[in-house]
Amino acid sequence: MLIVGERINSSRRSIAEAIEKRDRAFIEMEARSQAEAGAAYIDVNAGTFVGKEVECLTWLIEAVQDTVDLPLCIDSPDGDVIRAVLPMVKRTPMINSITLEPSRINTILPLAAERKAKLVALCQAEDSLAESGEQKLNMAQRLVDRVMAAGIAPGDLYIDPLVYPLSTNAASALATLEAIEGIVRNFPGVHTICGLTNVSYGLPARKLVNRTFLVTAVARGLDAAIMDPTDRQLFGALRAALLVANQDEFCMEYISAFRAGRLES
Repeated sequence: MLIVGERINSSRRSIAEAIEKRDRAFIEMEARSQAEAGAAYIDVNAGTFVGKEVECLTWLIEAVQDTVDLPLCIDSPDGDVIRAVLPMVKRTPMINSITLEPSRINTILPLAAERKAKLVALCQAEDSLAESGEQKLNMAQRLVDRVMAAGIAPGDLYIDPLVYPLSTNAASALATLEAIEGIVRNFPGVHTICGLTNVSYGLPARKLVNRTFLVTAVARGLDAAIMDPTDRQLFGALRAALLVANQDEFCMEYISAFRAGRLES
């Protein structure tokens, strides 16, 4: 399971304040804690700084790269922003994300192909939302066709079927789970990824909903997640789910996490 650490996102008030104050020590702490908790990529997002996104994202990238030796997930819907910051990214990144919207796929896809980056692709189009499992799978097919035509390898593509808040669409999680299963079955080598927090928006005890959705998604074939690896209960649920799904040979990862004090039941 590939973990993308989600915490350095300007939609979080503490991160936005750190960016405004150029509080490098705070960003370094966030990067270090996620790396130590098992993240494979560190997501960096400065999207709330409209008009200053390139400047702020550049500062974040410098701070994180000077702190941890992990590749970055460059998180922006704006192809011009991604083009501006890519030259300073030291290791081959993940780019988050394209959709079927022409303004995004036509600008970001060539950048990902040129850099040979891993690429997150959302099941979203300009004129429609994919709500059912079938609709999500159809959009996934269109994304796979476009991305493969651009020369990106299947193993570098991470499709996010997009789960919507259960508080407004009670069937969304089930539709997303069906789509994950269909993507794994129909597109060998292509990965599935999901941001967890949207599923619980507007509900009480959100972390419980997030954990439950993650465990169920792993059982359906999810193999990457944009999540908070420092959340010990969430991380523990993930390690247990991988164990039950026979994705942890000899239970070694689970046992190692327990010995390191990383599991919380």
